[in-house]
Amino acid sequence: MKAPCARVLFLILSSSVLSAAPLLSAEPLPGTKPLTDEGNLSEKQVAGMHKYLDRALAAAPKERAKLWKLDGSSPEAYAKSVEPNREHLRKMLGVVDERVKPKLEVIAGPNDRLEWKIPGNGHASPVRWAVLPGVDAEGLLLTPPDGAKVLADVVMIPHSDVPPEDLAGLRPDSSWFAAEMAEQGCRILILTAIDRRDEHSANPKLGRATNLPHREFVHRMAYEMGRTLTGYEVQKALAAADWFTRNGAKRPLAVVGHGDGGATALFAAALDTRFDTCFVLSDFGSRAGDPSEQPIDRNTWGLLREFGDAELAALVAPRKLLVGSFPMPKWDGPIVGKRGGAAPGKLAPVPAGTAFEELDRLKRLMPLKWEPVADAGHETFMRAVGKRELEPRNKVYERDKEPFPVEDIPPRQKRQFDQLVAFTQKLWRDSDATRKAFWAKADAKSPEAWEKSCEWYRDYFHTEVIGKLPEPTIPLNPRTRQVYDEKTWTGYEVVLDVYDDVFAYGILLLPKDLKPGEKRPVVVCQHGLEGTPRDTINVEPRPVYNHFSRRLVELGYIVYAPQNPYYGKTVFRQLQRKANPLKLSLFSFIIRQHQRTIDWLEQLPSVDPKRIAFYGLSYGGKTAVRVPAVEKRYCLSICSGYFNEWIGKNVSVDLDRSYMWTGEYEMYEFDLGNTFNYAEMAFLIAPRPFMVERGHDDGVGTDEMVAYEFAKVRYLYANRLKIPDRTTIEFFGGGHQINAKETFAFLKQKLDFPK
Repeated sequence: MKAPCARVLFLILSSSVLSAAPLLSAEPLPGTKPLTDEGNLSEKQVAGMHKYLDRALAAAPKERAKLWKLDGSSPEAYAKSVEPNREHLRKMLGVVDERVKPKLEVIAGPNDRLEWKIPGNGHASPVRWAVLPGVDAEGLLLTPPDGAKVLADVVMIPHSDVPPEDLAGLRPDSSWFAAEMAEQGCRILILTAIDRRDEHSANPKLGRATNLPHREFVHRMAYEMGRTLTGYEVQKALAAADWFTRNGAKRPLAVVGHGDGGATALFAAALDTRFDTCFVLSDFGSRAGDPSEQPIDRNTWGLLREFGDAELAALVAPRKLLVGSFPMPKWDGPIVGKRGGAAPGKLAPVPAGTAFEELDRLKRLMPLKWEPVADAGHETFMRAVGKRELEPRNKVYERDKEPFPVEDIPPRQKRQFDQLVAFTQKLWRDSDATRKAFWAKADAKSPEAWEKSCEWYRDYFHTEVIGKLPEPTIPLNPRTRQVYDEKTWTGYEVVLDVYDDVFAYGILLLPKDLKPGEKRPVVVCQHGLEGTPRDTINVEPRPVYNHFSRRLVELGYIVYAPQNPYYGKTVFRQLQRKANPLKLSLFSFIIRQHQRTIDWLEQLPSVDPKRIAFYGLSYGGKTAVRVPAVEKRYCLSICSGYFNEWIGKNVSVDLDRSYMWTGEYEMYEFDLGNTFNYAEMAFLIAPRPFMVERGHDDGVGTDEMVAYEFAKVRYLYANRLKIPDRTTIEFFGGGHQINAKETFAFLKQKLDFPK
């Protein structure tokens, strides 16, 4: 057997040393217990968070009671008591834009026809109606047979992959559900929902294409701008109600939805009391399942913390609510092929038992003598809107002799998709002004005044944007073991308890020349996506981290390299899916982990608690503008390889490196675009020192984007607060990596170390 080459031998020896690291010393750090956990602690950390969130989701229905103050003393008192919850729901869905004046137009099909005969002798016309600036709804207007009295007006919302024609009996083998209602005297607007195909989720000019379903494509960008795709479709339903009631019509108004449309109908009726009747088909109870298993377009910030379907139904009360079943197409998830990027998720019919369990919970919740009608069908609905006796149905249903132009359906879907994309892109382009208005109360008369006035913004950022977990109450219970023993320093793995099953983990590096009573600064060195603390310590074949933890401890700093939970690809990303409906995020955990870590570091005899600095690369740079924005005990922060015009990075469809083209679906944070770009996050760090490290060839952003956003930070520090020496940016020739030159000088200057 040939001897291995020198490089292979080096790697073998390095691997052997690291695998045997726990045997370096049997003694833990003074004041700590021995760390005996084996296996991959990074994976265990993420698994523990899943357990925490699973418990929180299971407990959510009972916890919601704290957010409701139902008054059943009278219908008027009840309506007043639920109004705050209604407003919360409006914000969660992003139903916040003023709709335009009601207007409906009949539009001609390809053969210039304006009307088709539908089964039951009613009529169907292709129409569009105004919703938001630049946004119309399109669909069908169904009217009763000639000479029949209009009994009720109905807004109907199909399942996402069901075109309106399939509810009107206009296509072979399609349902006659809506046509039967029209025959019995209903005037119906059926809107077109965005489907789950993916051919439009692309930008040919950039050569970018993904398998994001259309609903996910719109939802991603909308979520960042404080809207949701469901909210947009609720707006379309409410705009239909605007048109029906424009002249003060007094006839009953109902909203009916099937599948995805059932959820939209329930939301619409919960928000708008003009709907006398709400009929939900095939979806009631779907919010009782695991949110991470559903399509991501159903992800709604904070929804399950305050609302299940029982609570949504409580907002419909005391109006009529009908719950029924209807065949719902199964959706097995995004198409897997050459294109990628879509979040996992599937749709299946809601089990009947789940719907009845939610109805039973509603009975226990309600203080009024009111309950919805279960197992409702067509006849139940017609009686609910005032039809006492149903007329005999025509024995023979005949469709229009001229076939409906099926070729018009795909172009209509693209128009609807393109309008919502354009509307959301404009929200992003206008967001600078929106954020300036949001920040109008910040006082820059002095650094002290600024810091004081930012406390409200800091709490808003933590509570409303990141999501605030409760303060940990269990002991830190530090456990350590030695894993490095170098010439001038030693290293210890550290585990600290945060909550049951949730722990903070990292590696502490201590110089060997520490003297009794000496207090030194700490630099917390944060890894990036899929990284570990060792990545910042070990010497790499290709420099990315540039072993900056090792280099800093060799300069005499105390260094702590934490493990952040963005590890494990889809496994960690699904944490975000479980957390968001509870008004939490991945960074809700990260902030508490860092706070517990600082609690422990402050107790170490050699640590100067006033000089604990943060320095992170990539996802660690993302951490550098979020955690120190909340945790003021970080005396300075350095963001490397991530500072950006972050909202555009997430939302833009014209940027080749936008997250719209990647599988990093966890990046999106609700309403961030209207409140905090990276400049505003840095505002929360001010007047503490803040630095950006940027490689010219770093593909995370462009120099122009980074410089544009940093200019706002520089303006605050230099021009308004008169502290120009506390912020700087380094551009260097290189890519996505730690450069460790001007940043090291910045640390030396601001931490006054080494002397």
